[in-house]
Amino acid sequence: MSLKHSVTTSNYLEWDSVFNKSMKLLKTDEKKFKIAFLSIVGINMGLRISDILKLKHQDLKSDNIILSEQKTKKRREIRINDNVKAAYKIYRERLGIVSDDDFLFKSQKGVVFSVRHVNRLLKEVFGTKSKNISSHSLRKTFGRRIWENDNYSERSLILLSKLFNHTSPAITRIYLGIQQEELDNIYLSL
Repeated sequence: MSLKHSVTTSNYLEWDSVFNKSMKLLKTDEKKFKIAFLSIVGINMGLRISDILKLKHQDLKSDNIILSEQKTKKRREIRINDNVKAAYKIYRERLGIVSDDDFLFKSQKGVVFSVRHVNRLLKEVFGTKSKNISSHSLRKTFGRRIWENDNYSERSLILLSKLFNHTSPAITRIYLGIQQEELDNIYLSL
């Protein structure tokens, strides 16, 4: 439950900044390397946190992940890109010996991270006073990256709408904060 008059929409982050900082933490930080890898997975796969936390080591052994989304129950196939493959290699080395049946994101106590814990860690690593950061920020960052890499095209919004299971590209525009930026630019153009 949110506080009255509080902002509940998460902001997207700058993809390059998140990726670079996460890779650095993955390689060097004893305490934050797990959240760093989770961030890399999030910005490269566009999954909801509930689906990220269900991933196991065996899921990253092949080139594709096939899953049933927890929220929508829809089947989804995701191609694992080179960013995730390279980061996973480092992550696996940092973890030491693990079973393929183990979940990717477990605490020191051996339990899967909670969404609340992930959100707290993300705020510690990427938070600023001007942005509302949560696990959903990673999914939005993924969407913004796709849109930017496709030269801000309507085609990319149509594809993202399908990928995110939105009812229309207009919903995707709102979700990614594009519509608000366009409205803000109206005032700035005067």
